[in-house]
Amino acid sequence: MNDNMPPFCAKMPKTSPDQKTVIFIVYPGIVLLDLVGPLQVFTHAYPEGGENPAYRTHIVSLDGGPIATNTIVGIDSAPLSMVLGEMGDAGPDTLVIVGGNGAEVAAHDEGLVQAVATLSTRARRTCSVCCGAFVLAAAGLLDGRRAVTHWEDCDLLATRYPKVKVEVDPIYIKEGSIWTSAGITAGIDMALAIVQEDLGKGPALRLARSLVTPMIRSAGQSQFSADLARQTQDAKGEFAALHEWLRENLAHVTSVSDMADRCGMSGRSFSRRYATSVGLPPAKSLERMRVDAARNLLIESDRNMKAVALACGFRDQEKMRRAFHRHLHTSPSSYQALFGES
Repeated sequence: MNDNMPPFCAKMPKTSPDQKTVIFIVYPGIVLLDLVGPLQVFTHAYPEGGENPAYRTHIVSLDGGPIATNTIVGIDSAPLSMVLGEMGDAGPDTLVIVGGNGAEVAAHDEGLVQAVATLSTRARRTCSVCCGAFVLAAAGLLDGRRAVTHWEDCDLLATRYPKVKVEVDPIYIKEGSIWTSAGITAGIDMALAIVQEDLGKGPALRLARSLVTPMIRSAGQSQFSADLARQTQDAKGEFAALHEWLRENLAHVTSVSDMADRCGMSGRSFSRRYATSVGLPPAKSLERMRVDAARNLLIESDRNMKAVALACGFRDQEKMRRAFHRHLHTSPSSYQALFGES
């Protein structure tokens, strides 16, 4: 645990006047993790060398009171009017609309939608977690903007709100002062990115380490896990050891014959069983691994295109460019420009 952050079981330090205010808007039927994931991030974020938390958090609903979640655990909320009254003329630094099964109903609550629209004009940034994006869209805050929600709800969001430029792949999107995130744990990634923007990379990395988060995922990370997809298809784990070896040796030239040898099979038998189990021919699956590794390096490292191509097993930049177009329908440079850290 770092020196600037108390253990999670410790009593939190007193608040200070220079803290940023974060308001979480909830409603019946929220997904509990959509709330508590980002809430935990903001609660335990500390400025460099600071003794007090960087954020003061509030959980509010339109009328206040108990709020049912999608679990057996309910939460209490303060009335929005009471919190705003305490703030006076000042608006919140960050407004977060939590997602959940009740989002569609919430998006038709005129009182809630109007409150969000009005409060957003007073906030420095406005965010949604998962299908909380439906409430932002209903308030007109996503018109003409790129936005994302849980992949299962992207088509519905695009159909209901055609002025929104819905994207399916990113885990979160920042468009000016509006942030939207994909499903469930992506809200944690978005919150960590906000902490990094406000406090710097050091405090964000220490916080991620304290939360036992394996990495701070950039916006360009996909909400679709290629590794998880392979594991789902290869349910019996027949090729799990092969996949692990391939990930550790992407820079090497590896043929289908090499893969077959590692599995102790003939080339023809291996190709047939692999395609049946994983759902892709082995060569195409390996190429997808290389593309996934390259996209991560492009947005998380300062390596140039040539170095990225070689590190991921592409013999040259042109082969990497063609693979990106096959799998992502864009070029490596365009992908890096869109999702890379500025």
